[in-house]
Amino acid sequence: MRETDFMNGFAKGLAVIEAFDATNSRLSITDISKITGLERATARRCLLTLAELGYADYDGKFFTLSPRILRLGHSYLTSTPLPRLMQPFLDQLSEKTGESASASVLDGNEIVYIARASHKRVMSINLNPGSRLPAYCSSMGRVLLAAMAQEEARRILENSNRKANTPKTKTTLAALMDELQRVREQGYAVIDQELEIGLCSIAIPVRNMRGATVAAINIGAQAARVSIDEMIERYLPVMKSTRDTITSLLV
Repeated sequence: MRETDFMNGFAKGLAVIEAFDATNSRLSITDISKITGLERATARRCLLTLAELGYADYDGKFFTLSPRILRLGHSYLTSTPLPRLMQPFLDQLSEKTGESASASVLDGNEIVYIARASHKRVMSINLNPGSRLPAYCSSMGRVLLAAMAQEEARRILENSNRKANTPKTKTTLAALMDELQRVREQGYAVIDQELEIGLCSIAIPVRNMRGATVAAINIGAQAARVSIDEMIERYLPVMKSTRDTITSLLV
């Protein structure tokens, strides 16, 4: 892309939107300036523009994103056929296994849920299409990272905030790179309470007919009810069958 094609103002506005998250839901102009590195005057103009367009609410000191911001994510979900194609198969997978089934894609160092069939709530947070989780410690994230070139996967891991969510979380670069190699060799990823105590999950890649990985699907369950070995034995075969059906429909 030519330098003259890049819109700095638009990029700054997107950076302001992305500054809001679960831990930063109410932000002042000063907060936004610190998080984004933007000049305070620039941050102010971006925030006031968002408020004027209805994408943010302003109480005189703090800004919060308004429900209108969901239109941006909804545009992706409605314009991309993958979520619509996968949803009925996830519904069937959830019914067959009695567990929640999800699909996601990689966005930077996070996974973004694009479809989900929730059978039981297995996490403390409520996951829906559009929800995000760190890639390094999620089963679908590891599947998607393992599908990439090693150096690209390493770069993403190096730029990730690899905090220990539980005593079982793998956080070192060496351990995670070894895990990605294991995922490549066995064709699936398992997480045993690395993201949250009491949660285990298993994920596999979804490839199109050309062999390119386009998404990942997983099954999540409570560790008290099912072990990792049981998940591999009981859920992996039906997950692969579901994946093969989806692949046959992808160009």
